[in-house]
Amino acid sequence: MLSSRYSTTGVTLIELLIGVTIVGIILIMGLPSFKSWVQNTQIRTATEAIQNGLELARAEAVRRNTLVRFQLTSTMDSSCVLTTASSNWVVSLDNPSSLCHIPTSDTTAPRIIQQRQVREGSVNTVVASQEVTSAGVAATTPVYNGSITFNGTGRVSAASVTTGNNVWIDITNPTVGGACQPAGPMRCLRIVISSGGLIRSCNPLWSSNPALTNYDPQGC
Repeated sequence: MLSSRYSTTGVTLIELLIGVTIVGIILIMGLPSFKSWVQNTQIRTATEAIQNGLELARAEAVRRNTLVRFQLTSTMDSSCVLTTASSNWVVSLDNPSSLCHIPTSDTTAPRIIQQRQVREGSVNTVVASQEVTSAGVAATTPVYNGSITFNGTGRVSAASVTTGNNVWIDITNPTVGGACQPAGPMRCLRIVISSGGLIRSCNPLWSSNPALTNYDPQGC
């Protein structure tokens, strides 16, 4: 009868403990990077959602050949008011203040086309928006109050943003994620809306001016 020259052995307790320890060390070392990745993802999600809402409002204004509003709102219920610091948004034909709870199927004011709540994938993000001049300086007498109205040609109405000025919407994550790069790990983003109706997202860490040393195609 043939006999096996080799015997099969299992994993010893010491080997198992060593393996668990190594895995634990790897997880601990990777945890900060994973946390930053999650929080950066929230910034990206909020930015894309707000940009999608702006592009929807502009497209609907052109399609309907009428004024369509995009507005940031404090809440999504009957207590909502326009604000420059929120990632809740409503696209509608009328002012949605105190009427954000009205369903999109309702044909009465504010005739909501679409809306989004902050908790949808970006609960930790912080939004701050303002009207700025073409030189990137805060407007001294801004018209913008959290609402941007597009007309039938896709341009921004002078009633919502001063002609020639832009709107910056900055999305950060300072409380949970930390400071923006280069001071911290967060890849903060900005949405720029020009009076001509151009909507683009960019990274404020870089410049869109090719003449500057920090130029990058993704810069602001």
